[in-house]
Formats: sequence, C-alpha cells, structure tokens
Amino acid sequence: MRRSRLLAAAVLVAAVALLGRLSVVARAQAARAQTPAPQFQTSDRCVACHNGLLTPSGADVSIGFEWRASIMANSARDPYWQASVRRESADHPESQAPIEDECATCHMPIPRSAAKARGERGQVFAHLPFSADAKEGRAAADGVTCAVCHQISSDGLGTPESFNGGFVVHGSADPTERPEYGPFDVDAGHRRIMLSSSEGYRPTRADHIRQSELCATCHTLITTALGPNGATIGRLPEQVPFQEWQHSDYRDSRSCQSCHMPVVQEPAPITRVFGILREGVSRHTFVAANFFMQRMLNRYRDELEVAALPHELAAAADGTVHYLATESAKIRIDDVQVNGDELRADVIVENLGGHKLPTAYPSRRAWLHVTVRDAGGATVFESGALNPDGSIQGNDNDADPLKFEPHHTEVRSAADVQVYESIIGDAAGHVTTGLLSGVTYLKDNRLLPRGFDKRTAGPDIAVHGGALDDPDFTGAGDRTRYTVPVGAARGPFVVEAELRYQPIGFRWANNLRPYSQHAEPRRFVGYYDAMASGSATTLARAVR
Repeated sequence: MRRSRLLAAAVLVAAVALLGRLSVVARAQAARAQTPAPQFQTSDRCVACHNGLLTPSGADVSIGFEWRASIMANSARDPYWQASVRRESADHPESQAPIEDECATCHMPIPRSAAKARGERGQVFAHLPFSADAKEGRAAADGVTCAVCHQISSDGLGTPESFNGGFVVHGSADPTERPEYGPFDVDAGHRRIMLSSSEGYRPTRADHIRQSELCATCHTLITTALGPNGATIGRLPEQVPFQEWQHSDYRDSRSCQSCHMPVVQEPAPITRVFGILREGVSRHTFVAANFFMQRMLNRYRDELEVAALPHELAAAADGTVHYLATESAKIRIDDVQVNGDELRADVIVENLGGHKLPTAYPSRRAWLHVTVRDAGGATVFESGALNPDGSIQGNDNDADPLKFEPHHTEVRSAADVQVYESIIGDAAGHVTTGLLSGVTYLKDNRLLPRGFDKRTAGPDIAVHGGALDDPDFTGAGDRTRYTVPVGAARGPFVVEAELRYQPIGFRWANNLRPYSQHAEPRRFVGYYDAMASGSATTLARAVR
C-alpha cells in the first residue's frame, strides 16, 4: 500500500511538472503570436529562390543578381550620399538627429523602420562601417532591399503624405498575414514555400507594384531649409521626377517601372523553385543614370563593403551608359551657314524621357559640347570641352562657386557653354549646393519631357531663369544658335555637337573639400579626383 501511495505521488508530481512545462510552452507560443514577425528580411532570404532565372533562349534574368548591382541595393553604401549627409550635419549640427533620420528613411530603410518602431530616430553613421555593427549593420548595408518595396501598401500612394519616404507598410501579429506584393497571382504551393522560407511573407498580387506612385514615395523629396538654431526658413523641391512625369505626355502611356525595370521580351520564370514561364516579367536592373557611382563602387569595393561581384557592377555600369546613349535624348544640327569669317548653326536637342533631363538629385547636369573644324580637320571653335578634373571649360559655376552659367539662346564665344542644370539659391540669394540651405532655384533649364507646358507648370516643377522666356525652349526640345568666328580658316567646315552628361558635377563634388576634417567627405573627394576624367558620358551626337 505504501508503495502504491509513493507511485501515485510520483505520478502526480510528474504530471504537475509536465503541466508546468506545457504552460510555459503555451505562454511562449502566445507571446510569439502577439509579437509581430520581423517587418523586413534582408535580401539573402529572397535571392536563393529568385536567382538562377533563365529564359527559354538562355538569357539570365536573375532578380537578385541584377538588383545587387543597382543603385537601389547600394543606396547605403553610396559614398557621395554618406559625404553629403555628413556635410549637411556639419552645416546644421543642432539638427543632426532629424537629418540622419530623414536621410535613412529611404537609404537605410530597414534599421530606420526598426528604430521608428522603438520610438527612436533612424541613424546613419552609427551603422558605419557595416561590418562593425553586429546588430543592424547587414540590414543597413542592404539599402533599398526586396522586402521594402514589395511590402509597401497602396495606402495613400500619390498623395503628398506618401512623399519623403511616407510609404505605408502594414504590420501584423499573425506571421501568415504579411503580404508581399507582386504583379502575378501565385499558386498555393508556391505560397507555402514562400511562407516557410521567408518567415511569414505571403505573396499577394497587387497592381500598385507597377504604378509610378509607388516609386514617388522615395523619389519625391521636399527638403526643409534650415536657418540659425535649426529654424525652418523655407522649403525646396529637391527632386520631383514624379511630378514632372505627371505634367508630361508620358503620364498616360508609360510608368516609371516601364522604363527603369524593362520587361523581358520573352516568357520568363520569377522563381527557380518549380518556376513557371510568365509573360511580362520585369527586370530588376533599375537602369537609371548613375553609371559613375556604379564604377566608383566597383573600384573601391573593399572600402565600401560592396556585395555585388566586379563583373556584375561593370555590366550594370556599361548597361547604364548604353541606355543613356540610346534612350535618353536626340540631337541634330540645322541651318549651317558661313558668312565671311562667321559660321552660324542651330543645335536642337530633344529629351526622350518622361521627366526633365537630367532629373532628380540636383548634382546632375547635361551640356552641349560643340566643335567646328576646318577643311584640314583643325579645330577653329570649341565650346563645352570637359577638363580632366571634371570641370567644363567656360562654365562660370565651375570657375567660381558664387556664379553660374546663364541659359543661352545664342552662343557667340568659346567662353559660353549651354548647360542644362538646376542651380539652388539660399535665403540670401547666393548659389549653394547645401540642400538644407536651399529655398529656391536661381536657374532650372533642364530639358523638358514631351508635352510639358512650362507656362502651366506648378512651382515645384517650374522652369527658372532665362529658359522661361526662351521661345525655343519647350516640351518639344531646345534650340541654341551658335554664331562663331572662324577667322581666315578655309571650309568646308564640319560642325559636331554632343549632348554630354555628368551624374555628379564638378562643383557638387568640390564643394565638399572644406569638410575634409570629416572622413566621409574627405574619402569621396579623393575618389572623385581619381575618377573625374571618366565622370561624364555622351547622350547623343550629331555631325554636319
């Protein structure tokens, strides 16, 4: 009897212990159910299934490989961006925290989102170098990663509230209720694979993933100008390609994605795991305009902790240059006449894109390089030659940071050059490259897209300076007359005109030199000096 009682007591103790353990497990499970799964995963969780994608003709359209060589993937590694954030923080030290927070919103979205969830501000320099930040370094380095764009909901897209990185991502305590938006329906089997491999992302078809309004969330940036003690003194439409597109003929025919994520011209899979061939698959090259940065990332890949392989970045940069040379602009030469010792010719350029050329970040500029040669091939006139240091001969702004080259209706001297650019003015009306000091544009004669009416354009996309009153500067293009001396040179003369382009103009790089006490500006200026001779490319060329 005593043995039976002891056995019963032991069973009771074991049962109580088991119930206790089950209670602990239940509480842990309940706690996990109440805690949202990680909002964002880094790209390594995606590329395993979305690389190795081959079309029937053998073309490699791997999403991960193409993305990681793009500026999107390298938005946080970009040394020019890092140097510029440091410069703005040095100019406005009392506002460093909000400056870093705003800049991290679109360049380091994963750790910034995590900071926001904790009730904190996003940081930039705390994550550098990425390899030294054990907690969030890899997420910071991932830049604009897969799980960011594909989780943006349709809420508020296209409204002012969505700009400046105001996109909406819905959280959920249910790990199976995190929609990851894409353009295709996904069958139940593939949904299960993705749910298990990605810790709860559910592939969901949504049309807004192909709409320009999605891109506008980060590519519309209205900056707040800061005065003494961080006081707000104005605003500046720093980059507004979406609004430029809305004011053009392209708004009804082409989206941002249709140009910058070109569609594969044959059926293609979107996943390597039992992938089926689909029509209308978009490439994730994000082809744009900054070939110079892609080459810089490649050359200094170790210092910048670049993940893309050398041949991937080289191919991406070459692809960008090819895209610019074939898809961005046209140029022609009309009405060439020689009267005595003077030659006259009209150079007409046309923007083929759906926004201004160049658009977005104001460091970008295009200009006309025009050369006249005599019968023996000798140069008798040249305007707009590029110097080895990245400056343009004859450009007032490159020679003097307080000046800028006006818009020209006629060029009569080699000391004049037609530069298509935006020049920022501060509260005192002085030229500046400090974004948070800018309150207006002193000049904006960037080439207009087809259908753009400069007379009805709103203030954020307005033409500024002499181009506003130039009747030959319209949405159909710009005509510049060249009336130049040829002296006693003998014809027939050959006129050559090129539309040249720089992603980072000389003044925008060189204005970082005074900040060389900071590592990021000092590093970037060193990079620029070493690569300046290759900082430009030709968009279009004509000879007559």
